[in-house]
Amino acid sequence: MNIPRKTKFSLTSTISIFTIFLLMLKTTLKATSQKPQIHLHVQNHLQLAQSHCDGTLYTDLCISTLSNIPHLHKKSLTEILRYVISVTEAEVRASATNISGLESVNRHTLSRLQHFAVRDCLELLADTTDELDTVLDEMTGQCGPSNNVSNIRTYLSAAMTYQYTCLDGFDVGSSKTLRRLIETGLLNITHHVSNSLAMLNKIRGPRHCKDKTMSSPPYHDDDLHDRNGLDRAGLPRWMEKKDRRLLQTAKPASPGSGTTTQVDIVVAKDGSGNFTTIREAVAAARNWSTTRFVIYIKTGAYFENVEVKKKKTNIMFLGDGIGKTVIKAKRNVADGYTTFRSATLAVVGAGFIAKDLTVENYAGPAKHQAVALRSGSDFSAFYRCSFIGYQDTLYTHSLRQFYRECDIYGTVDFIFGNAAVVFQLCNLYARTPLPNQKNVYTAQSRKDPNQNTGISILNCKVAPAADLAANKTAYKTFLGRPWKDYSRTIFMLSYIDDVVDPAGWLEWSGDFALSTLYYGEYKNRGPGANTSARVTWPGYNVINNSSDASNFTVGKFILGGEWLQSYGIPYYLDLD
Repeated sequence: MNIPRKTKFSLTSTISIFTIFLLMLKTTLKATSQKPQIHLHVQNHLQLAQSHCDGTLYTDLCISTLSNIPHLHKKSLTEILRYVISVTEAEVRASATNISGLESVNRHTLSRLQHFAVRDCLELLADTTDELDTVLDEMTGQCGPSNNVSNIRTYLSAAMTYQYTCLDGFDVGSSKTLRRLIETGLLNITHHVSNSLAMLNKIRGPRHCKDKTMSSPPYHDDDLHDRNGLDRAGLPRWMEKKDRRLLQTAKPASPGSGTTTQVDIVVAKDGSGNFTTIREAVAAARNWSTTRFVIYIKTGAYFENVEVKKKKTNIMFLGDGIGKTVIKAKRNVADGYTTFRSATLAVVGAGFIAKDLTVENYAGPAKHQAVALRSGSDFSAFYRCSFIGYQDTLYTHSLRQFYRECDIYGTVDFIFGNAAVVFQLCNLYARTPLPNQKNVYTAQSRKDPNQNTGISILNCKVAPAADLAANKTAYKTFLGRPWKDYSRTIFMLSYIDDVVDPAGWLEWSGDFALSTLYYGEYKNRGPGANTSARVTWPGYNVINNSSDASNFTVGKFILGGEWLQSYGIPYYLDLD
């Protein structure tokens, strides 16, 4: 049978179309059969991310971050935390670029205060990167983070604090406009860190690990050191027998005096030492030292601002006594410095010790914020020192610190910051403030419930200075007020003078932080220690048992038993 060409072509086309249709149907059916599996995989991935993010404050951010991790179901919690920290570091770099660009574009219009605020931020962002790098380092090796949870929490707590310190520098007047330009990036960093702190709670505590050799203090049996001259557990490695003998000496003689104890550098106003200024001596000190470097500062008033930078580790300042060796300066916010930059003495290098000296900011009460000492030095300790100022005298900025037998003088918020800090046998003296001001001993700035920070005041004296004692009813004086949301301060076994208002504590603004703060008092004595008329805030606590109180001691709160033992400074680990 002869089929016309046109009809034959039509049949062929029909067959071809039918074949294509079958292929398309097969593909569609195959795709349809896979769709539930794909959907199920995505759903499981999100559920797993959500499970890891339970308990975080910024859950949406946490889930979106973890959702980007390939094969999440195969990842350990340590690997997930490392990923989040890496994402956070990228955010830090982006914020640093943003702030640098902001300064470059506005170089000629920025005020003096704004220039300092930018400088502070760039320094603090660099410090943030250092802390996050240390966290990543703590998570390596066979042991992972389980043996180092306390150190990791400390470094993450500091990393978060740095962002808020940066923002605080732009919180004055016209600077608030600039703050809005950088705030989003910095808050994103803090939210990532907050989520990391929350997830860290799910890691079990210390366990046996063949990768570590435990002694006192713990150390790795390899020769690896981190940037601060500390081991990977974050504890000092410098303590040799000769260092112990050196640190136990109350006042070493200068080189060549015929005594057996030698110091590294002597500072003397009269030219009898190696240098006449403390700054010169600090500059001459070894960088990243893993052994103690002692700078003996002879009697005299040294009018200078001194900074012990991060690379100047394990420095010790040794003076001739309170009121004899005096470091004095007068930077302040009213004259265009940020609070952070106003410090007479600023120490950041890990393992700093100061002994037998006075640090003073003599700007006066009319200049408002004016810091005497700012410490962001991990494992820093201060023994028989005096800190004198008015508003914001002592800035316990970050990381772990200890103060023993020190005198602190001030008016408004004169012990403040977000370190984990313990004061033992110290004297806290409120001075006469400006008219219409209130005296406040503490203003602690914990921002997140998982930060391991706070101010612990143990067996101290809380009293008026001589100028206020003569007229102490003319001004209201309080134990503390909440600078940030989760402010935490505890007074224990201390003498409290009746200069303290019966309410004890002061609001910051309205009901801000009153339900999230933690303020505690434990077995204090003196006419101002009666708690019957204290505030009734949800976050205020009268501590009734020693087990709760002991959580804020040297042994538990700052783990001082692992690092203070070789400092040559007296201390006790528990309540007494």
